[in-house]
Amino acid sequence: MGNLELIDFAVFFLVLSATIASVVFGIQKRSENNFLDHLLMGRKLTLPLFTATLVATWYGGIFGVAEIAFNEGLYNFITQGVFWYLSYIVFALFILPKIKQKSYSSLPELVSSRMGRFAGNWTASLNIFNLLPIAYIISLGKFLSLVFDIHFELGMVLGLLTVLSYSLFGGFRSVVYSDIVQFFVMLISVIMVFIFAIFKFGITKLSVLPESYFSFTGKSSLGETFMWGLIAFGTLVDPNFYQRSYAAMDVKTAQKGILLSTLIWLIFDISLTVGAMYAKATGALDYFNFSLNLLPIGLKGFFLAGLLATILSTLDSYLFLAGSTFSVDLIKSKSTRTQKISIVMIAFISLALAFNSNGSIKSVWKFLGSLSSAALLFPMLGFYFLKNFKTTAFMASSILGAFTTLYFTIFPNAIEPIYYGLAASMITALAIYLINQLRSE
Repeated sequence: MGNLELIDFAVFFLVLSATIASVVFGIQKRSENNFLDHLLMGRKLTLPLFTATLVATWYGGIFGVAEIAFNEGLYNFITQGVFWYLSYIVFALFILPKIKQKSYSSLPELVSSRMGRFAGNWTASLNIFNLLPIAYIISLGKFLSLVFDIHFELGMVLGLLTVLSYSLFGGFRSVVYSDIVQFFVMLISVIMVFIFAIFKFGITKLSVLPESYFSFTGKSSLGETFMWGLIAFGTLVDPNFYQRSYAAMDVKTAQKGILLSTLIWLIFDISLTVGAMYAKATGALDYFNFSLNLLPIGLKGFFLAGLLATILSTLDSYLFLAGSTFSVDLIKSKSTRTQKISIVMIAFISLALAFNSNGSIKSVWKFLGSLSSAALLFPMLGFYFLKNFKTTAFMASSILGAFTTLYFTIFPNAIEPIYYGLAASMITALAIYLINQLRSE
């Protein structure tokens, strides 16, 4: 980071100050005695607020995505982009109309309403596991190590403590307001690098890259490529999407917001993928060093602020929602004090796991995403679309999907664990459903 000037650090801290100011504003605007306001901002998310918080929350793993794009090119756009766009559209058009937006506040609460408390608690446990912000603690550690030349592990600790210092006080309203600032900074940052790269190097510069960089499967097998597609459809059971949808003013607002967010993610992904491919083509160490050498003085600081914004916006959202899920959905407490204790507990569990992850964001995503999709995707599809889909089918298929995925993660072979988990879950759900249908005739 020796090529950074004083003005870059000034711009960086100016943007950081704007984020802190938005958090303070959210704290001042909150309703002390209204738990619905604390949890869902009183179901008053407008289209701009909904879009900003959803986009910002969903892109905290920029280090992981940039690494995939740098190493494999177009493969990143397919596996971390196109598959996800399809899942967002399916959620908006087919799942949202069924979530009873004004009646509940979370996916576990929705499941409990029909499948019983035990099924709701099981869903809450899976959601908490999926929300562990391990990848984003790693990302924050890498960022602080990159910018301030400190040890990666120390960066994770200091970064997490900083996020905790403001995550405990403002509620969901502060998360949303900070996401507005972070949304604009993160989007402008990656587009900026994309534009500067094209004007400086031209399109032909990318022709020096190997053919695999322009292949849908990159250097990976077809099975691993489609594994990411199955993980992407875990969006249909992702607690962040449910929380934002329950916080929206109505279903129409949530639908429009998801479709608009998808367009913005498309722009973001194209900019980041192409930018990382330019980095590889020019022989840079990685996307971030390439960007800092490419951009002029002042914009380097803005770019760094954009990196930090993508990480913080996801890390604080995951911590807040994981704490809420534990306190409200699992132990049935509506005390803000209990939620804050839950956030701290989850933060330090995630930190401990991050220390034992070897710093691999991609591996963390694969494991958590595979487990969540295998355990909940088919049970929830049955919940929504099969009449008289009973608790026995839901629980048996979910538990078997989860444990089958875990087994083949511990004892791997040539096939990705998620395929075994989804197959076990689907077969179990359909078999029990058909047996119950025959018995009822």
